[in-house]
Amino acid sequence: MQTAVIGGGAAGFFLAVNLKEMMPEMGITIFERSQRVLAKVAVSGGGRCNCTNSFGGVGDLSAVYPRGHRLMKRLFNGFDYRDAYAWFERHGVPLVTQADGCVFPRAQDSQAVIDCFLRLARQYHIAIKTGCKIQSLPDVAGYDFVAVTTGGSPRGQGLRWLSGLGHEVESPVPSLFSLRIDDSRLTALQGLVVSQATTFLPGSKLRGSGPLLLTHWGVSGPAVLRLSSYAARLLADSGYRLPMGINWTGLAEHDVLAALSAAASREPQKQLTTFCPLGLPQRLWHYLLEKSLAQHAQQRWGELGKKDVNRLVNILTNDVYQVAGRAPFNDEFVTCGGIALKAVNMATLESRHVPRLYFAGEVLDVDGITGGFNFQAAWTTAYTVARSISLAAAPSSATACPVSAPPHSR
Repeated sequence: MQTAVIGGGAAGFFLAVNLKEMMPEMGITIFERSQRVLAKVAVSGGGRCNCTNSFGGVGDLSAVYPRGHRLMKRLFNGFDYRDAYAWFERHGVPLVTQADGCVFPRAQDSQAVIDCFLRLARQYHIAIKTGCKIQSLPDVAGYDFVAVTTGGSPRGQGLRWLSGLGHEVESPVPSLFSLRIDDSRLTALQGLVVSQATTFLPGSKLRGSGPLLLTHWGVSGPAVLRLSSYAARLLADSGYRLPMGINWTGLAEHDVLAALSAAASREPQKQLTTFCPLGLPQRLWHYLLEKSLAQHAQQRWGELGKKDVNRLVNILTNDVYQVAGRAPFNDEFVTCGGIALKAVNMATLESRHVPRLYFAGEVLDVDGITGGFNFQAAWTTAYTVARSISLAAAPSSATACPVSAPPHSR
């Protein structure tokens, strides 16, 4: 029996290797559109490949999977982050878990993951064909099973042939991207990192927390990337022109007020500019003082009036900027949208429209925030498809027949 895997990325290789381990007699061919496989893995995580996450403190999967959390919860019963961790270690890629829960190869190099996949592909005689653009089922005629793992399709072209087969498609838009802010005073602070900030869209419940990086075009870092994931469709619908708030401290207003009041009591003779009780970078602290207090920014802590304190608290916790677009670089690695989950069997990820056609990875309408959650979705969905195909191909299953389009789509 033969399986065609359309897409030479992380999900495609993981699916192929696991399927071969489940069914050594299965012939498998990976078709990759470009001349290079696993290119996205190479640059992920700053070149280190954030393989998965410890999921520590994640009480609800909707917090890390804005889309597809119910599917992930179900599929985690068969293969979750603990299984992924064990899989890589078992296949010769030792892992380490950071304090923030992110899991990386111990080598701190994505090449360790790439080398693992390529080694296993050679060992299991998995065929790899590059430069192959699959645009219809006849392009893979004769295969008993077809798995689509083509990843995201930001402009939607790669989903058209699948839509033509009857699959519902959620319109794809970028996710996990930096934001451009045309404010010269803010961008002059480029290079500064705030260790724990919260970004938000005023008037909504959408929040993103974590480190925040100031750049020459605006803002980046986990706090921004997570917000862009939660608000992917809202930002796209606005043309990436919305107000965005920043809580520079990550603390509640009353906690910030308490910290400022304590500073005024302890250090009344110190100038505001020389003492920041909240651990912010000095240049950022000076910028926020001038923005909130103007000519009063040079006064001493003991001279702060109630109105000054309230203005400073407001700037520290509710500093609003106008988003002027996505970052000027194509730095987004994830797409929100894809094959609608109602188009697949939620237990097997087989198409509801074309028998023996399966989907795994980012081609599905499943995506997560930054931190290894998207790779985990790739491993989980790919493993699910590999198991589903192995069960469907078992001798007790119905007689195999090549995958073909339904009559209405021909």
